[in-house]
Amino acid sequence: MLDYQKQFIQYSLDCGVLKFGEFHLKSGRISPYFFNTGLFNSGAQLAKLGQFYAQALIHSGLKVDILYGPAYKGIPLVSAASIAYAQMQDSDIPFAFNRKEAKDHGEGGNLVGAPLKGNVLILDDVITAGTSVRESVVIINAAGATPAGVLIALDRQEKGENDISAIQEVSQRYAMPVISIIALEHIIEFIAGDKSYNVHIAAIKEYQKQYGI
Repeated sequence: MLDYQKQFIQYSLDCGVLKFGEFHLKSGRISPYFFNTGLFNSGAQLAKLGQFYAQALIHSGLKVDILYGPAYKGIPLVSAASIAYAQMQDSDIPFAFNRKEAKDHGEGGNLVGAPLKGNVLILDDVITAGTSVRESVVIINAAGATPAGVLIALDRQEKGENDISAIQEVSQRYAMPVISIIALEHIIEFIAGDKSYNVHIAAIKEYQKQYGI
């Protein structure tokens, strides 16, 4: 596990984004942990989050021409990551995001920001059903650009309705990489060395045995 990944897990705990207990998921499963990036909800927290996204992109070595954030969660993510990347690399990657409803005045359209062209990286928080990625791919292709990958905060490493995860399904269907800042295995490794949290390992491993990939 890399230093920035350790820092991200600690920061997620400090901000209450990562919690342990019993959580009823939309899928009907009862998870021993919960991760909600919506709780990075201040200017300082969002700026820090953008740095972690930028670090994950830099570490991946993936070369992209533009960052794309699907509305609504992807909008602050792509903005913060673009700013952080420019500050850390002294290099600029433009960004864009979509509107839920097309604008019918002014220039119109359903896209805001830089024109979609070249290799486009989609930014999101997590991938559960993969719906926002599918919608993003349609928009990117319609603009004549190429979906080049997806960057998310957490890979739950969890099976979907099939025997593969939503992330694996996205990667296979669109033949592009899915990069994550952290994965569940990193959370397990991190809390194993922390007496405050290692009490939750047994429940997480049991959940992983049932639903993990």
